[in-house]
Amino acid sequence: MAGIDFLTRTGQMCSEARQEFILLSDTLGASMLVDAINHRLPTGATATTVFGPFYTPPPAFADGDDISEGLTGTPLLITGSVRSASGKPLPDAIVDIWHCDADGFYDLQGPAGITSLSGRGRFCTQADGSFHLWTIRPTAYPIPTDGPVGEMLAAQGRHPFRPEHVHFLVEAPGHRKLVTHLFAQDDDWLFSDVVFGVKNSLIRHFERHEGGTAWGNRQMDGTWFSLRGDFQLAEALG
Repeated sequence: MAGIDFLTRTGQMCSEARQEFILLSDTLGASMLVDAINHRLPTGATATTVFGPFYTPPPAFADGDDISEGLTGTPLLITGSVRSASGKPLPDAIVDIWHCDADGFYDLQGPAGITSLSGRGRFCTQADGSFHLWTIRPTAYPIPTDGPVGEMLAAQGRHPFRPEHVHFLVEAPGHRKLVTHLFAQDDDWLFSDVVFGVKNSLIRHFERHEGGTAWGNRQMDGTWFSLRGDFQLAEALG
């Protein structure tokens, strides 16, 4: 009965903006186990990781646009490309990107001052498979602990933190959908991620810059960061 009560309360925490069952699966390690079983990818394909509970279809943006509407923080330039596992550029691939704000909250969590979708966007790759965008640098954050998942973590003596990361969902015709993150290499929680989602091949350097001219001839004033994300997709099964 205690188990039934726990699962009932887990369901009661779910809403359009929050999926407590995904959070439970992630923190139990079940999501990453399923990921390992279902995504045995060929050499060259980018590794997958957990989907997370805060995805929603994002608004579309043009290449080079800024998705940080309403968010404050240090500017972040994300550049990248989408290719097949063999290295062929994939034009018109769909790249969905989402991340938390500088205080560790996603737009769906309703942080102060945020009344629309922010820190997320959909881009299409160019003829050479490339994409570029501006946003703000996210941060490490604790997962929500005000529900049954938080009770479970407390009982297990575990911390609730996820290391700093940016989410990507990448799709292209004839190829397998890629759900992954890129993680900041200098994060304190990198090797104790509460959802077990970090893979060594997904750790990246967020390069620091001071002033100067950035992509699109944007003149920068002060500190900003850049992140490179090159993704290679496995061919579709069957």
